[in-house]
Amino acid sequence: MNILILGATGFIGSVVAARLVADGHAVTGIGRNPARARLKQPAIDWQRADLSRMTKPADWDEILKDQHVVVNCAGALQDGLSDDLSATQAEAMLALYSAAKRSSRPLIVQISARTTGAAGHLPFLATKRRADQALAASGLPYLILRPALVLGRNAHGGSALLRALAAFPLVLPLVHAESPIETLSVDDVAEAVSGAVSAGISGDIDLAADEVLTLADLVRLHRQWLGLPPARVFALPNWLAGLVTWLADLSGLLGWRSPLRSTAMTIMSEGVRSLKAESGLGTTHAAATLSANPSGVQDLWSARLYLLKPLVISGLSAFWLLSGLIPLLMLEKTSAHFLPFMPEAAATALTLATCLIDIALGAAVLLRPLAKRALLGMLAVSFAYLAGASLLEPALWLDPLGPLVKVLPSILLTLTALSTLDER
Repeated sequence: MNILILGATGFIGSVVAARLVADGHAVTGIGRNPARARLKQPAIDWQRADLSRMTKPADWDEILKDQHVVVNCAGALQDGLSDDLSATQAEAMLALYSAAKRSSRPLIVQISARTTGAAGHLPFLATKRRADQALAASGLPYLILRPALVLGRNAHGGSALLRALAAFPLVLPLVHAESPIETLSVDDVAEAVSGAVSAGISGDIDLAADEVLTLADLVRLHRQWLGLPPARVFALPNWLAGLVTWLADLSGLLGWRSPLRSTAMTIMSEGVRSLKAESGLGTTHAAATLSANPSGVQDLWSARLYLLKPLVISGLSAFWLLSGLIPLLMLEKTSAHFLPFMPEAAATALTLATCLIDIALGAAVLLRPLAKRALLGMLAVSFAYLAGASLLEPALWLDPLGPLVKVLPSILLTLTALSTLDER
């Protein structure tokens, strides 16, 4: 069969795509960066598309041509600079259903979530519910899957946060430690989609293993999987948890997709439970999922760096902002360093230019769409500063305060940020 997968580069979508390719289907994946996806999964026909811009039926006509199945694995947690929930999770889906009804009427498999409960009013679940209801009323053949917390060999979002918390030194800092959580393997989701394609499974199905763990249990299980010794749970005070969530929401507005945003915390406040009846689909317990995929040192590195990443980015931002602001406040004194080499007016202009460059880079790195270019700019400017200072005033290398030596750790931190920038 010809199968179109939305969100095929994601945590769930990539596994579903690989399974359907293994089943012998012709799979087309759409995403914002098909060139890189093609390198990772060359057996898939990749096409560039942005769901947030595909909100009219006509936007889907060409891509739906000759497709027998559409699997929607796309989604986002919260509105921000990088995501528009209404467009991506609702309007684009309604446009897809309209286009599908006038084409080959493909089977639509929707990877959704439980859309009721304390977080049901939030845009994340409200937009999913709107799309689910429209699909059920569309007259198209469909399967809506509502998986619990999905675990797998890789990690993203909530599953990546579990690993990060599990790798925390000495203690396990948790909020809602006793919240009940159901899980399943990402391979279980892929198996369910495969069954829908080959055996005609349809309807609206909650998917979860037949066990309920607490958040603390699940973090301890991941800590054991990482090969770390047991640690005690430390309950975070509400004010500190609220501050972290506020900062995470702020980062979301800047384009960073933190799993600590208020939507995730609201969902976690009541736990991740299904309303499932017996579905007949196979599911895997959390311990079995993890033990089937033993961790390596790369998993430990990733877990330890996960919570350091926002600190590295914000630290670099503060460093460059202050590097530009402080000299700007003392422009005459700072420009005096250049007077032995150029006229006063040129020294002042050069000082002003470098200050503004530093401030621009410090601000730009906070914006997720600009972060990579800002980090590359930081490297270029740092090497330019070192080269210029070495030529004009090499004695600065021997200065007791180390103004040039201190640039070297900044370069290393910038390289670290670049190495951890990718989200998938």
